[in-house]
Amino acid sequence: MSDLFPGSREIRTEADGASLFARVGGEGPPLLLLHGFPQTHVMWHPVYQALSERFTCVMMDLRGYGRSSCPPNDAGNQAYSKRMMAKDAVAVMASLGFDRFAVAGHDRGGRVAYRLALDHPKSTTALVVLDIVPTAVMWRAMSVAFAMNAYHWFMLAQPEPLPERLICGDPEGFLDYTIASWTRSKDLSAFHPDALADYRACFADAAHVHGACNDYRAGATIDREIDEADIAAGSSIACPTLALWGDEGFPAQASTPLDAWRDWCVSVEGKGVQAGHFIVEENPRETLDAMLPFLEKHAKG
Repeated sequence: MSDLFPGSREIRTEADGASLFARVGGEGPPLLLLHGFPQTHVMWHPVYQALSERFTCVMMDLRGYGRSSCPPNDAGNQAYSKRMMAKDAVAVMASLGFDRFAVAGHDRGGRVAYRLALDHPKSTTALVVLDIVPTAVMWRAMSVAFAMNAYHWFMLAQPEPLPERLICGDPEGFLDYTIASWTRSKDLSAFHPDALADYRACFADAAHVHGACNDYRAGATIDREIDEADIAAGSSIACPTLALWGDEGFPAQASTPLDAWRDWCVSVEGKGVQAGHFIVEENPRETLDAMLPFLEKHAKG
């Protein structure tokens, strides 16, 4: 990946039974970058150069994904909860000497990012969430039309081994179809060949397919329950927040994304980007134009 991330280095951190991979590059205030399903940290390559000129970028693979390990799950799915993944992220950043940092997350990584901001407010200087609304909001907004588009929320959360067996019959076919169907153009043209090869290689590992399914099992159970508890308690995200979404992504189909985040954040701004779900790779220029001013203003805390 050195061609996609020039000047970066690789690190590994052990935390709560998981071995966590991260790539580190750049200089300046620390910025944690979290990927989503079914990808790896490599999704950040289109914006890495610009971000690394201003920030120390830490791009980690979530447990169950990429080059990170796939620890055993438990009956309550807590091992793959976003609360546990947020703890992983704090451990990775602490291993680098960062106790306060900005965090940006896309898709599942966005869910880890906002959970980190809620559970570890003293650690989080700024939050950027890309093409998501909170998990509890997603479940509350489910309709027939929305469920048809987000069918994977139901499929991957089924008890093992059903989804694993279905996906492992043709993991590359499943990954390619899934990614293409969530783009604005409905094809793979937005993805760098090396990045796409990385997603395919990691998803070809049955252990990581299982890890991804465990992630979604947590999303349907413990993650939703924790979100609902925050709603009941009136909890809110204290740090400045930026919400970005694709104008043809998932949140745009459910409701006005910014209105959803206003209910969760003390201070939030946001906008739509001309893209489908994968806004960093589909439209890096517009994504950067929104992220950079926000991070330059707020990342130092």
